[in-house]
Order: sequence, then structure tokens, then C-alpha cells
Amino acid sequence: MNLPALLNKTPLHDWHISHGGRMVDFAGWALPIQYTSIIDEHNAIRNAVGIADISHMGRLRFEGPGAAVFLAELLTRRVADMALGQIRYSLITNEQGGIIDDVLVGYYHDEFGQPFYVLVVNASNRAKVVEWIRRHLPPERAERPGHEVIFTDVTRLWAMFAVQGPRSVELLQPLVDVDLALMKYYRGAQARILHPAAQRQGGIISRTGYTGEDGFELSVGAGIAPGVWQAIIDLGRPLGLVPAGLGARDTLRLEAGMPLYGHELSESINPFQAGLGYACHLTGYDFPGRDALRRIAAEPTDIARVGLALEGKRPARQGCAVYAGDRKIGEVTSGSYSPTLGTSIAMAYVPPEFAAVGTELVVDIRGHREPARVAALPFYRRDKK
Repeated sequence: MNLPALLNKTPLHDWHISHGGRMVDFAGWALPIQYTSIIDEHNAIRNAVGIADISHMGRLRFEGPGAAVFLAELLTRRVADMALGQIRYSLITNEQGGIIDDVLVGYYHDEFGQPFYVLVVNASNRAKVVEWIRRHLPPERAERPGHEVIFTDVTRLWAMFAVQGPRSVELLQPLVDVDLALMKYYRGAQARILHPAAQRQGGIISRTGYTGEDGFELSVGAGIAPGVWQAIIDLGRPLGLVPAGLGARDTLRLEAGMPLYGHELSESINPFQAGLGYACHLTGYDFPGRDALRRIAAEPTDIARVGLALEGKRPARQGCAVYAGDRKIGEVTSGSYSPTLGTSIAMAYVPPEFAAVGTELVVDIRGHREPARVAALPFYRRDKK
């Protein structure tokens, strides 16, 4: 596939090419959709461990005495009460309550004990989010003593890897100086990378991911990224590690019932329709869209995000119509064959009266009517024992 020459490239771009990555244009970045097969890469992460390059994700850093308040007035989730190393899933909403992006915000200290926050945003929304932040960071804020905020887009300065799967602790523990077994989910820490490839540099490691499996996300400097990536590959081979592309990440997140921006999330969808009301703290700090979300929360929702389990293996793709009898009631937002479950699954928005688990529906897949039923989300839940 011939890709535009001006696509953004991650620090691992040459490695992907030399190891057979099938490259595609994803949100303006050249990224591998797969190396071998999507199913093999998917199953490796479910059963052992895999590594994916997610350096395209936006990384935005905030520091200064006003950073916590600024983020509290930007995000739907509380920030000021976060503990050191804590990470929260949050949203950025517009004034009407529509979702501009879904993000992770983490709270850390640098080597001098100074606090800073890292916001991880979707690659497709990075430019939009940066512009939104700049609009809400007026110059006069910096002129108020004690309210200074230093905002830096560090996306290109860092690389980011997702190491996911039940053997991820076993793989990564020899490489970092923090106890990964004791690290709770949605927690992170600055860590020293214990490998010559790291050149005595450190990084940020967090117990987060987008696969439904246990795992970690590791951010390191772009300059040392290829060496650290190869060190993980080499250590992981005896454990069954494989590199994974965008395709496996998509089937994994779909099985885990995780929404994807541009599919389940958009500025025309509000958090309560998407089932993300838990990420909206509507008291305390004001943020764009808070008043609209208060009104929306007080009213019955008109549509709801649901899971669909199809009877056959034919995948339902985004845009396929969903019917109750002869009445069209919605459209599929994401759909795929599920390697773990051995059947086709999808997510869709339907009116609440059709959202109960077990409701029988029909999905039109290229003119074929395929029986489906509403299924509980997530489709797959890992054993946490």
C-alpha cells in the first residue's frame, strides 16, 4: 500500500517496515495494522503477551501552581483530589455536553519533587484538543501569581508502547525499578529503565491499556525508543510475545466493550448516551458543558450504547442498520468477528426500550438480515484472580 509521504512517523517506523508491518494511514500517522494475522496477534495478547506501538497518541504535559485547577476546569472528572501516581479516565466536552475527546489524566512528580500532569488524548483529536486547551488558557492566567500553568505538547518527544497480556508483569519487571505486581490498575510511576538501551534514562509506566487484559503502557524518550522496544521484544520471545498492530487492538477493545472516538464517541454523543456518566462529576469545579450535562442527566436518554451478539460469523461494520422487526432503530458503530468468542459482535446505539439484555434484533449486513441479540458489555472480562 502506497502511503502519503507526509504522514507522521513514530520512532519505531523503520522497525515496523523491516519486520513486515502492513502500514496504513491512521489519523495522519503511518502505523502497522498487522504483522502476521490479526487473530494470531489478538490471541497472543489474550493468552500471553503482546506489544504495540502507540506513540501516535497525544501526550500533553501540564505543570505549575495553577495546573490542577486548570485541568479541573477543563475535564469532566475531578483532578484536585488525585493521589500521586493516580490516573483517571475523563472526558472533554463542548458547551452542549458533546464529547470532544476521551482522555486519561495522570498525576506525577518529577525528579525534583515538582508536580505535573500528563493528559493522553486520541491521535485523531490531538490538534483539536490542543486548540481547545489554548482557548481556555488565556494569557491573563499566567499574570496571576500562584495560578501559572506551563502547557507542553510532548507527543513527538516521547514514544509510547502498550505491553498487554497476562504475562506482562513477568516480562517488564526486569526492565524497571518499580514493583509492578504491587502497582494497582489505573496507577503509574516514573521508573528507571534497567537496560543499556535506555542510556540511564527513565520513563513513565502505568497499569493501563485498551485491550481488556492486564498490562502496562510505557512512555520513554523518542531517542531511546527503538533500543527499549527491541529489548522488550528480545526478553519477551520466550514468553510468547508478538508485536501487534491496530487490527488486534481494535478487536481486543471491542471485546472489552471499550468505546472508540469516531465510532461510539463524537461531539454529537453525550456521556450519558455512551454509558459514561460515571466520568462526569457535576459538582465542584465548573468545566465547559457542565451545565448542559446537568440538564441532560436529569432527563431520560433518547439512545443508549449496547452490545450486539450476532448468530453468525459475518461481521457487522460501522453504519450497518439495526432493526426491530421492520423498524430501523439505529446503526452499528463498531463490529468485528471476535477471536476469543468465536462469533461476531458489535456495538450500536438504540432507543432505551430496545436496550435490555436479551432483546432480539436484526442487523442488515450488505443486504443480508442477520439475527442479533442485545448482549451485556463487556463481551469479554478477564479473570482477575
